Amino acid sequence: MLGISLAQWQTRRGDQKQALANAMQERGVEAPLQLDGKVMASTADPKQLEFRHITVQGEFVADWPVYLDNRSYQGNPGFYVLMPFKIANSTSHILVERGWLPLNLQTRSKLLPYSTPTGEITLQGVARLNPGRVMQLGQPTALQPKAIVQNLDVAELAHATKLPFQPVVIEQSNDTKDGLVRDWPSPALGIERHRGYEFQWYALAAMAFLFFVVTGFKNGTKAGSDE
Repeated sequence: MLGISLAQWQTRRGDQKQALANAMQERGVEAPLQLDGKVMASTADPKQLEFRHITVQGEFVADWPVYLDNRSYQGNPGFYVLMPFKIANSTSHILVERGWLPLNLQTRSKLLPYSTPTGEITLQGVARLNPGRVMQLGQPTALQPKAIVQNLDVAELAHATKLPFQPVVIEQSNDTKDGLVRDWPSPALGIERHRGYEFQWYALAAMAFLFFVVTGFKNGTKAGSDE
């Protein structure tokens, strides 16, 4: 029974990942959503917006950058640069993953230079529910401007900045001539791995069943012959 339960769990996980892959494909071909601060009401389900292409006008809140540590690109260590973006004609903000910044190998705590556009600009990108997570090592760093942290969510940033935020994050895709790398990794779904584990657990359960059937048959035959 344990093998069947584990196989069914892998089936459910595989189905969930397949649904996610389907959503990525379907929303990836939809027309970009023009975000104006009213598109995502507080009652809207942000999951329905994940992987949608987003276009938004506004300006960066340049005095509140946050850096996600332990993010590598092509095997090189570095950071993801995150920054609030005030949506034009709105009091609302959205968190933008601007791009990847390599680590300063001489002085780790001193970031390499990059630029931030000033004034109102148009951003293009893909909506995500969060900036992704890594294993948290030690106690989280206090959230403040220019903080280097390992993980971040929108609710934490909203509390620290006292600014209203939309419930999703934008992975920026268009080039704003800032020196950052925007080559975002695709989500690691691992559907085939779940299907493989599902098959293995069902196979082990079937082998265990056959073993007990054969063993029980032999024991029954032996007991009958002893009489």
